[in-house]
Amino acid sequence: SAFIPENEVSLQLAGLHLIQKLGAKRNFIFTLFLFSFQKLVKTGENNWSLPELVHAVVLLAHYHALASFVFGSGINPERDPDTSNGVRLIAVNNFCVCDLANDNNIENASLTSSNFGIADSLSELEALMERMKRLQEDKEDEEASQEEMDTRFEKEKKESLLVISGAFDDEIVSTDVSRYVEDPGFGYKDFARRGEDHLPTFRAQDYTWENHGFSLVNRLYSDIGHLLDEKFRMVYNLTYNTMATHEDVDTTTLRRALFNYVHCMYGIRYDDYDYGEVNQLLERSLKVYIKTVTCYPERTTKRMYDSYWRQFKHSEKVHVNLLLMEARMQAELLYALRAITRHLT
Repeated sequence: SAFIPENEVSLQLAGLHLIQKLGAKRNFIFTLFLFSFQKLVKTGENNWSLPELVHAVVLLAHYHALASFVFGSGINPERDPDTSNGVRLIAVNNFCVCDLANDNNIENASLTSSNFGIADSLSELEALMERMKRLQEDKEDEEASQEEMDTRFEKEKKESLLVISGAFDDEIVSTDVSRYVEDPGFGYKDFARRGEDHLPTFRAQDYTWENHGFSLVNRLYSDIGHLLDEKFRMVYNLTYNTMATHEDVDTTTLRRALFNYVHCMYGIRYDDYDYGEVNQLLERSLKVYIKTVTCYPERTTKRMYDSYWRQFKHSEKVHVNLLLMEARMQAELLYALRAITRHLT
């Protein structure tokens, strides 16, 4: 993440430095969030009012999440250390990575590549739809016990720590942005170390967007709560009821799995959700893509984008990126707003 050097901004803006870093890369460190907020709102010449602070938090969360959408949709060119300026556009079969955002009247170009078998991608699609159908039938027949759902969440949460994102050289920072970067070694870390028996969990029902975050934001930053809530709901419910060439498909379970997996990676748990669905519906290549886009967006590559759901249209994959962006933003807001709420009580 990029930071403007503190000597080039006002002292008040410089006070956001730690919150910017935590929100972008380690928003689950609740105690540091709380300490940072308490420090910013102390009486003084450069202090922040609570409405100003909430406004700033919303803006930061928006731009942190927007980075996931930008890199995930291929709007930013990939970097190549073999070129003189470190940047190049990747073209595959005359298909440029920057075209991912708008299709450019191209059907899924990855399907034209000899590297991918159309028959294999079709069978993957059929298998996914069959799993969706079976999950719906199983849910109607018999619901899992709370104990079983607890176990499935813990299993998914631990496994998310083992999902390795795309390779990336953190030492490479292009010259056009290096002057804005402060503390380049500060990056995303998993919310717990691998091998830990007791991983921290943010229980969603203890602090939900609908019941807690929404009202706090609306109280301190007039009307923004309604706008954010409308945006979250619109993207979460958005569907054309299609999957590749299939129409009239209920994609609810798939959309919910994508959204909840992002929150799971950040340690957020919904007690009424069966995380076994995540394991059933999200293939490993998709999990790698999700972790990279939401946690290390600058590492996202077109190869990674092409590796999952090979039969799907680009517009459907951009829809996935919208879901990931909103889930990422909501996760950051939940941690930040919970810290502000704790400060107020």
